[in-house]
Amino acid sequence: MSEWETGRTEPPRRRLMSGLSKLAMAVGLVGGYGVFAGLLGRFLYPSSSGGRGWMLIAPVNEIRDGAALNFETPSGAMVVIARNGRWGDVGDFIALSSICPHLGCQVHWEPHNNRFFCPCHNGVFTPQGVAVEGPPAKEGQSLPRFPLKVERGLLYIEVSNEELALGKGRIVSDPGSRGPGHDPCLQPRKRGEKA
Repeated sequence: MSEWETGRTEPPRRRLMSGLSKLAMAVGLVGGYGVFAGLLGRFLYPSSSGGRGWMLIAPVNEIRDGAALNFETPSGAMVVIARNGRWGDVGDFIALSSICPHLGCQVHWEPHNNRFFCPCHNGVFTPQGVAVEGPPAKEGQSLPRFPLKVERGLLYIEVSNEELALGKGRIVSDPGSRGPGHDPCLQPRKRGEKA
């Protein structure tokens, strides 16, 4: 009679199954902790946002001194680009969000007043986008700035690589004076409705 038949040791099959189950449990624990460590690493050390790239706006010579153009990025961000110089380098240009930080109305460039103006509540911004009058000035709000570069006579704006993948931006000929703001006086009236 063998030892396993007398009950002093486990049968070979049982020992094999016990060893395999312990091995499977160890592999599962190591794998689980490995996945947890990977997720924790991604949380603690996130990867970069995908980088940034340059999107063509227009040839520099198509934007005259004192003029501004409205540009919409592929993600829908509205930007006003003004030219205040004749050298043809990046210092001649500034790109600012054309959405007023107060209520989201459309800001436009007034070259004769050398300022950006929001018609909703008479918000006034310097050529650098700093609020100097109206509710944006009281709140200390400014227009966000977009980086630009000039290369080989072409003007570029910096956008995320995700936006570059979406396609081209577009120059908007008439952005309209009404922005997407929350000012009830700017909402379109229904036919026959009194002001």
